[in-house]
Amino acid sequence: MSELRGIYTLWLREVKKFLREKPRLLNAFCQPLLWLFIFGTGMRFTAGMPGINYQEFIFPGLVCQAMLFTAMFMGISVIWDREFGFLKEILVSPISRTSIFFGKMIGASTDVMLQGIIIFPFAFLIGAHMNFVIFLEALPIMLLITFGLVCIGLTFASVMKSFEGFGLIQTFINLPMFFLSGALFPLTNVPQWLLWVSYLNPLTYGVDALRTVMMGYAWTPLFPLYFSISVLLVFDVIMFTVGTYAFSRTE
Repeated sequence: MSELRGIYTLWLREVKKFLREKPRLLNAFCQPLLWLFIFGTGMRFTAGMPGINYQEFIFPGLVCQAMLFTAMFMGISVIWDREFGFLKEILVSPISRTSIFFGKMIGASTDVMLQGIIIFPFAFLIGAHMNFVIFLEALPIMLLITFGLVCIGLTFASVMKSFEGFGLIQTFINLPMFFLSGALFPLTNVPQWLLWVSYLNPLTYGVDALRTVMMGYAWTPLFPLYFSISVLLVFDVIMFTVGTYAFSRTE
């Protein structure tokens, strides 16, 4: 029971921190508006995708983008806790480091999921085909994407000692993962070498799975839905294993 109480406490702390930071909630609304209505409107006339609303095409990618950037940012909480001594207190508590990592992961994942869900109402503003059933089908895929991304952020934060160093790593990871995921352009039109690099990017499978669910028959997916979900599951297991190992060596 002490392990469960510890996990619950860490989860609740992360959620309360997120809800109390009003600028982050405001950013969750403003950033998708910029991408959808400025970038999306400008690119729809040059994207060369007949029969497809470009704003609807990039919508699943922007959901993944919001989750990616938030998940990586959540890693800063580990460095922040180390800086102000809170990490030392929870490390000496009578719960395992695996439970501590798991508690922080599900807490950060809850924040990331909220960030992604906030974007969904914008789908109606761009005329995207969206209903409650599609929303429910998208949630498990978003959760799989979130777990892996949060584990990446927490893993790097476990071995980094400064905010500046983590900021550099965060930028180095975020931008390649986002642009190589096919969030902004179809990967069927890119050179072969870039396509193979994109296949190594786990976010590619998340974007493709979300786009398959949200766009339905209007879009031909790169991979079968079951394959993308399988890749995301393997990615989550690997990153959780690596993350717990890295966190167990945190001093």
